[in-house]
Amino acid sequence: MNFQRRSRKLAETTVENGQEQRTDTTSRRPPRRRRFTRRPRTCQFCSDHTKSIDYKQVDLLKRFINEQKKIRPRRETGTCSKHQRMLAGAIKRARHMALIAFTAERWR
Repeated sequence: MNFQRRSRKLAETTVENGQEQRTDTTSRRPPRRRRFTRRPRTCQFCSDHTKSIDYKQVDLLKRFINEQKKIRPRRETGTCSKHQRMLAGAIKRARHMALIAFTAERWR
């Protein structure tokens, strides 16, 4: 295999009107910013050793619903997949029992 080194020109010098001018030919990229990575959170229900989530605990369920009355995703709440499924089922059950509203009230 032939490995050839590429020579990088750092600067070019040109002579105009008896004066020497130097121009950079390389364009340096700006330094990359570090991407923000969220710290993994522990599931609230796993840390409390909760076996089941009851649909009658309306105050608990309301914390996992946003302003539009939609179920908040796992990445926002920090729950594990097992408890997120249980939570979604309990919220849907509470909606059918009219303990939680299906949609947000709209003001005119």
